[in-house]
Amino acid sequence: MAALILVLGDQLTETLPAIANAVKSKDTILMAEVREEATYVKHHKKKIAFLFSAMRHFAKALRDDNFNVNYVHYSDKNNQGDLLAQVKHELNGNDFDEVKVTMPGEYRLLKSMEQWENVLGIPVSICDDNRFLSSPHEFTDWAEGKKQLRMEFFYREMRRKHNVLMEGKNPIGGKWNYDAQNREAMPETQRVPKHSTFEIDDITSKVIELVKSEFSDHFGDINHFHFAVTRKDALSVLNTFIEERLPNFGQYQDAMVEGKPWLYHSHIAFYLNCGLLTPKEAIHAAEQAYHAGQVPLNSAEGFIRQILGWREYVRGFYWHFMPNLKTDNYFNNSRALPSFFWDAQTNMNCMRQCIKETQQNAYAHHIQRLMVIGNFSLLTELSPEEVQAWYLLVYADAYEWVELPNVAGMILYSDGGNLASKPYVASGSYINKMSNYCKNCGYQVSKKTGPKACPFNYLYWHFIDKHKEKLSNNHRMAMIYKTYGRMKEENIETMKQDASTFLTKLTKNEEV
Repeated sequence: MAALILVLGDQLTETLPAIANAVKSKDTILMAEVREEATYVKHHKKKIAFLFSAMRHFAKALRDDNFNVNYVHYSDKNNQGDLLAQVKHELNGNDFDEVKVTMPGEYRLLKSMEQWENVLGIPVSICDDNRFLSSPHEFTDWAEGKKQLRMEFFYREMRRKHNVLMEGKNPIGGKWNYDAQNREAMPETQRVPKHSTFEIDDITSKVIELVKSEFSDHFGDINHFHFAVTRKDALSVLNTFIEERLPNFGQYQDAMVEGKPWLYHSHIAFYLNCGLLTPKEAIHAAEQAYHAGQVPLNSAEGFIRQILGWREYVRGFYWHFMPNLKTDNYFNNSRALPSFFWDAQTNMNCMRQCIKETQQNAYAHHIQRLMVIGNFSLLTELSPEEVQAWYLLVYADAYEWVELPNVAGMILYSDGGNLASKPYVASGSYINKMSNYCKNCGYQVSKKTGPKACPFNYLYWHFIDKHKEKLSNNHRMAMIYKTYGRMKEENIETMKQDASTFLTKLTKNEEV
């Protein structure tokens, strides 16, 4: 029995069952730089370069380990353009008894693969992805009968199940969550350790030239590429983070500083989500650092919550609510993305900085994504479909299973509250509190109305007013609506008028 084992670009892990159980003398591993997957949205140039280079390095590592690997480059004449056609091509003339794949991270791909057996005429095995600490089935079991599927309670279950930061049945320190300690603004004078960078080798150099030639119309800069593209270097990123940045990660994880895009964050989502690192080893490293007295509990817990909590939760959430999650539109928003989402040409400094850094690095940290770009997207009624596509293509760590729940549930509230207990919207004062962006802005955060007022200020109250029927009974919005109820009618009308003027400018794609 010989198997053709398809390995996708986000499955670069030798311990995957489909790879680990391969018979090296008989089975063939197929990897392909597929045109359809690279172009169905115009992925950031650095994202494509990173994945293609990581794939090529992974294929080399497999060959060095005596696996039989058939690697199809983007420009190869036998590149069929899509995954099914490529598998068909490899089966033609070869004596394979079955096809093995690992469960993909995208609903459309899984639904396609479930039909492959009928199309190909030979058995197709879809193996579980063992890199996650919970399965979609486990999430559905947990969700059964619950009115609210809050991450916090899922996270506690995961802590108990995997015995992470626990003392018997209780959390270490007596609390499950130390988020309240993790919201400090960072002093501008704070010296942040340099983030990990790596030299470009011959493989990566060739990939970058390919990206320049084939994907020149895609979003983002390709210059100054420095990502890890091997497991060895990805482990180095993790270790450096644990030693140099995790101690301060907790208190400053929500902070934003102009000109400092990397701060104290881990920058390992790139490597977790493509398989070069596993969540288990990242969690273990942080937990060990805490027990060794190297990092405070709020930092260790905050980092572990992002992986054991959020990451596992959103994957389960994705599979539980698809396919409707992709088309949900609770507020019926439809405005097209403004052009400055592509070129960062706006007078709003917070938006300019976050988009510019995204353009340069294929990266922005979670508060930039949620409370600046995401906050703006919801307040200005942007189309969920367009926002989802934008987040999927601009970030190197974005795959639909992680991007879509965060955008539809957390950022846009387009799922109507299945994920988040309230919309994550805020006025300019929040951005001013957590960043230094407002100092160099074309608008004034202290002004609530008028042409020089921070747009977040009047857009926020316009949102609160417009959606009061849907939101005023939400207990987490009670204080906001109390404040709204005490506001003078003329002030509300002025803010609504300013918001209307701003939104009209967006619709006309005028400068804002």
